[in-house]
Amino acid sequence: MVARPTGSFISPTFPIFLFFLIIHVAPSRAELSNVSSLQGELKGLFLSYDCPQCINRKEHGRISAARSDEKNIDILVTYTDANGAVRTRSINSKDLSTSWVWRYPSDEDGDQKKSSKEVEGKSHKPDKFEGTIEHSNGNENQYGVIMEHKLASELHPIKLKRQRLRNERRERRTAELIQQDREIENQIQDAAIERAKELDTTRKGKYNVWRKEYENPNSDSTLKLMRDQIIMARAYATIAKAKNEDSLYESLTKHSRDSQLAIGEATSDAELQPSALDRAKDMGHVLAAAKDQLYDCMTLARKLRVMLQSDETGLNLLKKRSTFLIQLAAKTVPRPLHCLPLLLTTDFFLRRYEEREFPNKEKLEDPSLFHYAIFSDNVLATSVVVNSTILHAKEPEKHVFHVVTDKLNFPAMKMWFLVNPPAGATIHVENVDDFTWLNSSYCPVLRQLESSRMIEYYFKAHQSNSLTSGTDNLKYRNPKYLSMLNHLRFYLPEVYPKLEKILFLDDDIVVQKDLTPLWSVNLQGMVNGAVETCKESFHRFDKYLNFSNPKISNNFDPNACGWAFGMNVFDLKEWRRRNITGIYHYWQEMNENRTLWKLGTLPPGLITFYNLTYPLDRNWHVLGLGYDPALNKTEIQNGAVVHYNGNYKPWLDLAIAKYRSYWSRYVMFNNSYLQLCNISE
Repeated sequence: MVARPTGSFISPTFPIFLFFLIIHVAPSRAELSNVSSLQGELKGLFLSYDCPQCINRKEHGRISAARSDEKNIDILVTYTDANGAVRTRSINSKDLSTSWVWRYPSDEDGDQKKSSKEVEGKSHKPDKFEGTIEHSNGNENQYGVIMEHKLASELHPIKLKRQRLRNERRERRTAELIQQDREIENQIQDAAIERAKELDTTRKGKYNVWRKEYENPNSDSTLKLMRDQIIMARAYATIAKAKNEDSLYESLTKHSRDSQLAIGEATSDAELQPSALDRAKDMGHVLAAAKDQLYDCMTLARKLRVMLQSDETGLNLLKKRSTFLIQLAAKTVPRPLHCLPLLLTTDFFLRRYEEREFPNKEKLEDPSLFHYAIFSDNVLATSVVVNSTILHAKEPEKHVFHVVTDKLNFPAMKMWFLVNPPAGATIHVENVDDFTWLNSSYCPVLRQLESSRMIEYYFKAHQSNSLTSGTDNLKYRNPKYLSMLNHLRFYLPEVYPKLEKILFLDDDIVVQKDLTPLWSVNLQGMVNGAVETCKESFHRFDKYLNFSNPKISNNFDPNACGWAFGMNVFDLKEWRRRNITGIYHYWQEMNENRTLWKLGTLPPGLITFYNLTYPLDRNWHVLGLGYDPALNKTEIQNGAVVHYNGNYKPWLDLAIAKYRSYWSRYVMFNNSYLQLCNISE
């Protein structure tokens, strides 16, 4: 018989190169006498198979039968030791490990068909009792049983078929995944190409001094060096003066002054004077001498700390002054804008009474038309809103503009639109002082504005109103908060009792598309249609309201998203049904001492229309042109309405230059009134 192991078989008593040899096995004498009987027993183990289906179970049946009738067989092993001497050893079959299996010689032919690794050229001798134990090859033994390892190629045909099917499925899945990866890669490439086409290559961030640091890391290396030298020279000069080193002190002071003059107002190395590098070298020599004479780590660190604190104090003072001056410039009316209403008012009163009225009064209360509400005392700004809206309207004759201004600017506003009527559209100008129902007994905010406490807040001399004062509440002292024009938006149903829907527009906006689709927007039972302004944690309710007050914290969500006034669609029918004006009055009376929110109209608007605001698409209303110089140019161009909210209004010198053109293109600079007042591009 031949035995093969399923694993490596190396006996501890065998030489280390046993696995290179073929070992002959001879039976014992006791076994020779029982050969005939043993062969008969083995022959009886061969099962008969009458059908082709049973052939597949042939090997299993024989091996199981052989195992069930195993006997103790002594095996003589002949081998060569390390010295070349031939030695023999007796091994009993029961001492073999369980990894050895029995196999019959008659299965050899079938095994050769199943396995490509079977040893060829071995003779089949069932009557001969000479066998071998081979480590890697399968041969017959004296009992006609072969012991070998089950190879993968000798698996059952059904298992082989399953394995083949698994491999085929694996190959198909691999091909599918490769195809998906290729498709995804193509999609990513196409999307990248599209984004590259839409990429706005306009240089941004030029108004942010910090972003200049990233333009070219080495563009101001010399400038930085010279500024650092001036700082160190100031420190050493103070120490030199304290130690009576007069010559060194004068040298440091002189070179600091020369370096400062060489720098001037330069912001990069390219703007430095040609002599700047020589000044830096000279300063380096002086600082080296100062270091040799005066350097003391603790003293120098202490001096630099004092200089840092002093510079921080000066910087905070400059910030306060800058804030005050910006607020002052935003409040101040430029001379040309002051000139325009004066000329218009003069000409208005020179007109005959019958020439002071607008045509098409029958359209003012027609709910089937498109109605706009504009509350402003700025003639030029209001003209831009009306002109830009009409220029983009598909049917200008269906648009009606309701302008409300104060008593001072009423003649000028009316005169402007009498002389420059919007093409095809209807316009009506009213004076807010003519609304007799809008009085302190009905309107809480008007009563508060007339109170002595509010007058003291705005006009008393001891209040913060100087360059060195605090600026926390400075922006709330803008005169616009004293005007009822700013609060009239909460009384739209009273101002226009026969209208059902109206579009409210601020005077600092510009219309770039047709707005008529807004009247067909379904507000889903809401009163106010507006664009939300919250981005991540910004512009949420906790920014505008005092949530430390339980009246606010118990009724509103601090993370609720804010929205913007400036372009709002109001459903006046739903407004009347829900008594929105009553809600506004309730919260205004609760805030009489200004503990719930500061002044302004947005905080009470957020409260009044809480859970009553329908979010419009962001493209309808683009905000930030009055304070943010880093807005996306594509978003501005795609916006239906752009809003100059902030201090940098487009008619002021403070305006951000790159945004001014969106507004100025709708100004009639060829108008005689504008030319007389020197209003030009």
